Amino acid sequence: MSTIPERIKEFNSTRLPAYTAMKYQLMAEDPFRFFRGTCHLFYEDLCQAPAFPDSPLAWICGDLHLENFGTYKGNNRLIYFDLNDFDEALLAPAAWEVVRMVASIYVGCESLGISKKETEQAAGLFLGVYTKHLGIGKALYVEPETAHGIVRTFMDTICERKQKELIRQRSEEGKNGKLRIRIDRVRLFPIDKTLRKELSVHVNQWLQNSTVLKDRYTVLDACFRVAGTGSLGCRRYLFLVQNTNDPKKHLLIDMKEALPSSVQPWLSIPQPTWTSEAERVVAIQHRMQNINPALLSTTIFQGSPYVLKEMQPTADKIDFLQVRDRYKDIACVVEDMAFLTASAQLRSAGRQGAAIPDLLIEFGHNRHWQEPVLQYARTYAGVVKKDYQDYFTAYKAGFFS
Repeated sequence: MSTIPERIKEFNSTRLPAYTAMKYQLMAEDPFRFFRGTCHLFYEDLCQAPAFPDSPLAWICGDLHLENFGTYKGNNRLIYFDLNDFDEALLAPAAWEVVRMVASIYVGCESLGISKKETEQAAGLFLGVYTKHLGIGKALYVEPETAHGIVRTFMDTICERKQKELIRQRSEEGKNGKLRIRIDRVRLFPIDKTLRKELSVHVNQWLQNSTVLKDRYTVLDACFRVAGTGSLGCRRYLFLVQNTNDPKKHLLIDMKEALPSSVQPWLSIPQPTWTSEAERVVAIQHRMQNINPALLSTTIFQGSPYVLKEMQPTADKIDFLQVRDRYKDIACVVEDMAFLTASAQLRSAGRQGAAIPDLLIEFGHNRHWQEPVLQYARTYAGVVKKDYQDYFTAYKAGFFS
């Protein structure tokens, strides 16, 4: 069998080398960052696990972990806190989503220096709240008016941020007096003139076909964007667009290449026939989220599928480093994440092969599968720690150069 470094290198072999190198560097930071960048290893190992408990089929985001919840502005312009990454989304056993999330609690808390006792409490809390809300059978959501604790404080702070602030941070005045994207070579990188022109033409056409933005916006500038961990190495662009009726108004639009789900190779469950990987991502996101991000849509550029959405000042995540010494705050966030996970599965139940709500409710009431899931997640955290050490050794030795 291939070594951990070989499995990682093979999985990322088709991605853009320069940005994949950045991914490798980030993955070397700690076991949790490594866990976030190796979703494919997790599911490859899970599908070979003996006697893992059965569960009803559900739509899952596929890469659920502590960093894949966050705030965003919905297409109704209100602020929400919800699951926010669907690159790996597909139809799979409901417990697969749960066990990855619980494993992330074990790995993430240890990386943050949180005690084993509090880590166990957080893992048990997530599973307990998830099963409770699944058993109730009602999908809920979080917005500023319904949030509580640290999530409420977080969302109230986010709501105060303005679009103009984001534009000011990400742009600067060019030689012609018009705004252009500020290239920092950390998150935003330049692209060659030909590609920039082709992208701008394409997005201008997309804007003209948009029912919301048609005849109102035009592209001023474009660049390459770096964000996240697992998706690094795929093509991702950022566009600065200007309101043609009011030149002082601008938007930033994110356009991300949609690659096949890394969960798919380890599943024998039939999936719908999507027109593209981007359609898969957006369709499942529509089903699982209560309200979708502004301008969420798909496009095909140079034969590759992409997901588009508005980049917003409200697209933020909880910084667990700031609350690692405050278990009550951690518990508050974990509780919200748990009922949001159950709600996403209930909201999308019964669609194209997913179990009906009654089966998910029954699964929520069933206690027999919960301890095996906790035990697997707990044990797998140790596997991640060992795999990280193998990876780190190979990385330092230049294997990924």
